[in-house]
Amino acid sequence: MVAQLKARGIIASPEVEKAMLKVPRHLFISEDMRPLAYRDAPLAIGEGQTISAPHMVAMMAESLALINGHKVLEIGTGSGYNAAVMAELVGSEGRIITLERHGSLAEKAKRSLHEAGYENVTVVVSDGSIGYALEAPYDRISVTCGAPRVPMPLLDQLQDGGVMVIPVGVLEHQSLLRVVKKGEEVLTEDLGSVVFVPLIGEKGHRPS
Repeated sequence: MVAQLKARGIIASPEVEKAMLKVPRHLFISEDMRPLAYRDAPLAIGEGQTISAPHMVAMMAESLALINGHKVLEIGTGSGYNAAVMAELVGSEGRIITLERHGSLAEKAKRSLHEAGYENVTVVVSDGSIGYALEAPYDRISVTCGAPRVPMPLLDQLQDGGVMVIPVGVLEHQSLLRVVKKGEEVLTEDLGSVVFVPLIGEKGHRPS
C-alpha cells in the first residue's frame, strides 16, 4: 500500500512514509473488514462514518507538514487511524487532541489507539465545528469532515503561522483547502476535489 502511494507521488517525505508504514490500519477497523485494511479505499466504521482512504490520510499529513513537538487539533476522530498517523509524526513531545461527536466511535477509537500504543492522543466527545478552546492555540488543525465554510472558531484557535487542512463545500463534494494563518491575513490553497462525510455542528452542517 505504502509503496503504491509513494509511486503515485502522494507520499513525498520519508517522515510520512515511515508513519504510514508503522501504523497498523487493521487495528482501526472491525474484524470482518480487516481483509480490506490495506486497500486504498475508505471503509465503513459505523454511525454513517468512514475511515479515510490511505491516500487521503497521506495527502493530508503531507499538507500539514507535521514535525516533532507539534500540538494538533483533529476534527472528526472516526476510527482513530488518522490521529495515529499524526501521532507518529509529532512524536512523544507532540500531542493530538481529537474531537468526535459520536460517543460510540470515540470509545472504539480510544481502545484502538491504546491497543496500538499511542499515548499522546486525547479523544474528546464534542462538537468539532467549534473546536476545543481549552487546549488552544494549535500548531496544526486537521479536519476530516466536509464543512460548508471554514469555521471561525477553528481559525481563532490556530496559532499564528499555523496550518489547517479542511474540506469545504456542499454535502456532495468539497475542495480540500490548506489554510495558513499569518497575523490578520489568511492564505488559502486549493488542493483539489474531495468527498468527505459532513461536519455536523453549530458551525457546520445541520443534522438531516
